[in-house]
Amino acid sequence: MSTMIPDEELTARRGLNLAPMVDFLFLVLAVFAVLAVTRTALYDSEVNLVKMDTQAPPPTITETQPGYTLLLSVNEQGQYKWVTEFNEFLLDGVTAVKAELLRQEELGLLPEDKEKTKVLLHIDKDANWESIAKIIFAIKETGYQISPVYSPQ
Repeated sequence: MSTMIPDEELTARRGLNLAPMVDFLFLVLAVFAVLAVTRTALYDSEVNLVKMDTQAPPPTITETQPGYTLLLSVNEQGQYKWVTEFNEFLLDGVTAVKAELLRQEELGLLPEDKEKTKVLLHIDKDANWESIAKIIFAIKETGYQISPVYSPQ
């Protein structure tokens, strides 16, 4: 008893199966798309770095351009400090910083036009990056522009 094998199965296939290669290319494309979106969200957030001259006295509010300048700092423990000309006080987390900004805005201590308010962030050299990123994104969420301050030494 012999079984008949169709001719199609006896002839060798001469084509190349491209389906796995197309799947691989789509995966590579998806990885690069995710990387591009992540990079844009994390790094391209329009944060300007300000150089602080340690030899010159710090500028007062009246010496700066029209508007208002706020000074925040992050210490090595990741705590946030609000610094004024006369006083400085610790704020308990990012939500406290946002609440203080809104409170000062409601009291009329900050200009209505948020473009006229400059927020400077002094970062301790031993501060962790998580607390720095949190405060930068929190300030930007409130609509203010933030500029990290560094000392050249």
